[in-house]
Amino acid sequence: MRFSKLSGSGNDFIIIDNMDLKIDADAFREKIPKICRRAISVGADGVIIIEPSDRADFKWRFFNSDGSEAEMCGNGGRCAARFAYERGIAPQVMRFETLAGIIKAEVKGRLVKVQLTDPYGLVLDSRLEDLGITYSFVNTGVPHVVLMVDDLESVDVEGLGRRVRFHPVFAPAGTNVNFVCIKDGRLYIRTYERGVEAETLACGTGASASAYIAIKKGLLNPPVEVVTKSGEVLKIYLENGKLFLEGLTRWVYDGILKEEAWED
Repeated sequence: MRFSKLSGSGNDFIIIDNMDLKIDADAFREKIPKICRRAISVGADGVIIIEPSDRADFKWRFFNSDGSEAEMCGNGGRCAARFAYERGIAPQVMRFETLAGIIKAEVKGRLVKVQLTDPYGLVLDSRLEDLGITYSFVNTGVPHVVLMVDDLESVDVEGLGRRVRFHPVFAPAGTNVNFVCIKDGRLYIRTYERGVEAETLACGTGASASAYIAIKKGLLNPPVEVVTKSGEVLKIYLENGKLFLEGLTRWVYDGILKEEAWED
């Protein structure tokens, strides 16, 4: 099975061209946690399967590293758009189908800009009294809690992130959790990702959600530069109420999956 490995700001993805529908994605998903294991398999934050669509240039199936299917992934969307363009599946300016709706994207070499679904469910400065924290929330294709902190380096991202992620307030779907601080006009971020169940080096929809909330609270003006854990910078635009995510992608390699990749 041929695949490509792409990375967007530190989020890495296994991308499979399934335009001929030779792969049963639902049957394949049980293998995804195994091929996403680092050190003993390919290793990735998620798997993207590209399929034909009767509504857009292509459809994707996006799976987190635990095998769960997600509605949207910003950095994954940017990588998928570049893959589809360079493979001749889609034009430079494209539309692709996701569980969160139709996503628009533009590829300019390694730089890819995607228009996310319209943000909804905005909550500003609510309380989780049992955890003693104030949070904001918005859905940018997937749900995101945003926590403003003073010291980003000392935050227990995985410990507190996991408690918020599984908090009853956000049941049953759960939520991603972003810890952010503003410094020198930029937004710095660390993210606990639902489905990966750990901190990741970046999260596109999380960066977008955090920038959107900072704009709505009057803390920053668009476009907002978001510095990810990987050190790469994402740029978030808010234009006529529409949210855009822009950043570099990295095409790491192409390969062939052997059966040993998903063996126990």
